[in-house]
Amino acid sequence: MTGSTLDARLDGVVGGKTSKALERAFGMRTVGDLLSHYPRRYATRGELTPISSLNVGDQVTIVAQIKSAGERRMQNRRGSILEVVIGDGRGEVSLTFFNQAWRLGELRPGRRGIFAGKVGEYRGGKQFAHPDYQLFDDEAEAQMNAEAYANLPIPIYPATSAMSTWQIQKVIALVLDGLGDVADPLPDDLRRRHKLLPARDALERIHRPDFEDQIAPARRTLRMHEALVLQTALLQQRQFVRALSAVSRAPGALLERFDAGLPFPLTPDQESVGAQIAADLQGDWPMNRLVQGEVGSGKTLVALRAMLQVAQSGGQSALIAPTEVLAAQHLRSMTRMLGPRLAPELMPTLLTGQMGAAERRKAALRVAAGQALIVVGTHALLSDSTTFADLGLVVVDEQHRFGVEQRETLRAKGSSPHALVLTATPIPRTVAMTVFGDLDVSTIRTMPAGRAGIETFVAPLDEKPAWFARVWERVAEEVGKGHQVFVVCAAIDAEASSASSSTDDVEAPEQPVAGEAARARWGVVQAADLLSRHPLFTDLRVAILHGRMSADEKDATMRAVAAGEIDVLVATTVIEVGVDVPNASTIVILEADRFGVSQLHQLRGRVGRGAVPGLCLLVTEAPTGSPARERVDAVAATLDGFQLAEVDLELRGEGDVLGDAQSGARTSLRLLRVVKDGDLIALARQEAERILDADPALKSHPGLAAAIERRLDATERAAMARS
Repeated sequence: MTGSTLDARLDGVVGGKTSKALERAFGMRTVGDLLSHYPRRYATRGELTPISSLNVGDQVTIVAQIKSAGERRMQNRRGSILEVVIGDGRGEVSLTFFNQAWRLGELRPGRRGIFAGKVGEYRGGKQFAHPDYQLFDDEAEAQMNAEAYANLPIPIYPATSAMSTWQIQKVIALVLDGLGDVADPLPDDLRRRHKLLPARDALERIHRPDFEDQIAPARRTLRMHEALVLQTALLQQRQFVRALSAVSRAPGALLERFDAGLPFPLTPDQESVGAQIAADLQGDWPMNRLVQGEVGSGKTLVALRAMLQVAQSGGQSALIAPTEVLAAQHLRSMTRMLGPRLAPELMPTLLTGQMGAAERRKAALRVAAGQALIVVGTHALLSDSTTFADLGLVVVDEQHRFGVEQRETLRAKGSSPHALVLTATPIPRTVAMTVFGDLDVSTIRTMPAGRAGIETFVAPLDEKPAWFARVWERVAEEVGKGHQVFVVCAAIDAEASSASSSTDDVEAPEQPVAGEAARARWGVVQAADLLSRHPLFTDLRVAILHGRMSADEKDATMRAVAAGEIDVLVATTVIEVGVDVPNASTIVILEADRFGVSQLHQLRGRVGRGAVPGLCLLVTEAPTGSPARERVDAVAATLDGFQLAEVDLELRGEGDVLGDAQSGARTSLRLLRVVKDGDLIALARQEAERILDADPALKSHPGLAAAIERRLDATERAAMARS
């Protein structure tokens, strides 16, 4: 069979005008791009769509029947309005067209069709203004078996106002008619063992099914395509890394002296993960390891021990952190752990963008000369002016805060340096397999001894508004006991900006969804003003902290908090990670529903870090049963970050969990869902390992090799090589 291929350019198949529209709307350039734009659901001509469930503002596509159509003259200007009422037996919605009376000829009562548009409101009723529509062909229905025609699935595609679902359907039908043979990415034996369809049949049945029961086998086949392509590409990247040579870094006296001076024993997990890292650092290829662990589980200590092993041979380690506050905190913490004897030998050095020119130049010289064996910084480490004498280890803290390009820029400053990625956001198994499949993953679950623990309570102001006053009484009580308190807000100034623009030098709060308040009510400015006027806070020392303050101001504030000179710190999520104040007993999170599950868990980890019991108060006005309230209740229900990671994945879906920072194919999942397809992903990984063991270059698997090339363009493949 001859015809176009999946690699063919769209403009040569569907014409320049249509291909440009598809590229503008969806970024499609090839036939393969178009055919992997799968239907999001299927309608039937006999389907009754619940019009009563439509929400104003939604862009929707519905199947309905015309109830009435009529024309009336406009009162205040020339012209007419065509009004059409469509219904589904349970609700009705009106369609309005201005000066288009000619449509009366086709919009006849009794006819059914697909109608698409944005739901508006007029005089208390729902309305579509100038919707797109496609009426069903009555003649075709009369010629075909009525029941079969009524149940023929109609694909409904993700669409835009410029490219409707049936326009996409028509273009795909045109392309499928002219499509030639499709090389199958699945080996024949795999396809037979799992009863999957040939690639060409799967594409036909997902886009043009004759019966509803053809859809599921097509989806199952194409999900396996996606899983196998992704896992094979990740394993190929692991092969590539292991083909590089790395400088072996053996442990020695520095690490022995450090361990001997520790005032506490390592936890079992710290020991086992440390042993894995120690072995990696002595391997033939660069280490590429992700260490995930609960807030306060001791990941920094594990990283510091790796740095000492690298320093034994004169190698330097660079730790990049997402914020100035966290970088400075890391430097202080590491210097303290090293102690007065080891710190001068390793010369831990801070390098950030907001340092003064002279101070930064001095730090950069120490790094370039190799005097600083431990370097901690922010994006300033990525600057062209920052060079290393012998960069042996790159440590990325809170990995999801950095894009692939930034991580690669830092790694390129050394010769195949080892890489250690840290995250306090526990990663569900399926996400780790999908996003970090080319990394070795280690987990620290055991917590250091001596932690008092944290209690978490929801203050539901929607049901119990009086609890707001009680929150501040509780804060004053904690300060009265000699403890310190954090108050976290979703914005810097709620009156000046919405929460979405509350830009800090960390991840912004989660965006509100439909039905949730679009603006934050409490910013740092508003909360600090409230406390300044509260009678219980007259003698309390209250300070603020947010990302728009200068580096010196932030550092001075955090030093004062650490020294116990501040009772209550009102801050944005700038304190989300790394801030370590053992005397902090309580954290109040205002408008907690504006934050994601993982953010709330991270913030909660700022208290209960020492012998003082921790208290977390999640203040929310979200009503019971709403998605926002579900997030808050989930956090209050457990302290297990790994359990919360699974909950987060279920509540938010992998689109948010994976994050934009994971560049390339790993975020652009089409049919594959890491929430539901964990077993399929694990199976695909086993199959990919088996294939690559027997055929590392995929010479005997041309269909799979071609699918990987299609799925990963040059940019994405380069991104994977840098992750």
